[in-house]
Amino acid sequence: MNKFDKIRSFCRPVRILIGIALIIAGFVTGIAWFYLGIIPLVIGLTNFCPLCMITKKCSI
Repeated sequence: MNKFDKIRSFCRPVRILIGIALIIAGFVTGIAWFYLGIIPLVIGLTNFCPLCMITKKCSI
């Protein structure tokens, strides 16, 4: 396991938690901008790493 795999394994749950937190904040506050939390949620759930795709440093 290289250092990029460690970063990706850390980032995935963080993205999921951020997405869920933003969506919950949208429900609580009623501000529609928080529904953009669906983006990090989907990215985390699908295991798609845009940074890895751009830098070509780690494999998906």
